[in-house]
Amino acid sequence: MSYLYTDTAIYGNDYGRWGGLTYIRWGKRSCPSNSGTTLVYEGLTAGSRFTHTGGGANYICMTKEPLYQPGTSTADIGYSSIYGTEYEIGGGQALNSDRTHDHNVPCAVCEVNNRSKQLMIPGTYICPSGWTREYYGWLMAGYYGHKGRTMFTCVDNYPDLVDGTSAHTDGALMYHVEADCSTGLPCAPYDGRKELSCVVCTK
Repeated sequence: MSYLYTDTAIYGNDYGRWGGLTYIRWGKRSCPSNSGTTLVYEGLTAGSRFTHTGGGANYICMTKEPLYQPGTSTADIGYSSIYGTEYEIGGGQALNSDRTHDHNVPCAVCEVNNRSKQLMIPGTYICPSGWTREYYGWLMAGYYGHKGRTMFTCVDNYPDLVDGTSAHTDGALMYHVEADCSTGLPCAPYDGRKELSCVVCTK
């Protein structure tokens, strides 16, 4: 497997002139067909269990082919746990609950070799002028009433499913996000009843 880089800045000015970046396409097994965009690896979205108060606070894209180092033990003590992530979609919400609810979330790590800047914009599905839209979709995160915290993530508008997963195992979870426009976000143009969009752009 090829190892990936995550930020052009850490490689100095020379690397920045060449261009290049990576990003995670949440909810898909593949990368967009944009010029210069290729798949690094297909993975499985994972995170901390929604009932836990400790552990990591982010989703990560786990490899489907783990390699354990030679010094790995089976002591099984003093550890942090990581779990597969499920879509938690209610009836009538933007994503089709009949197709996605309780299925696990795939992910794809994508490389862009001819652009050097990347951002995710919550609240819209259109990129600013001069930027390339890699993908758009729905802003998702853990449920506000659960103990654990997660990052806000842009899940593809046409999500894939991990094959053979609909067992309602409830490890890490992803819910639609809505804006509470009574506490600082303006109620016009925001609508507290609607699921928020998101877009990932490169330049």
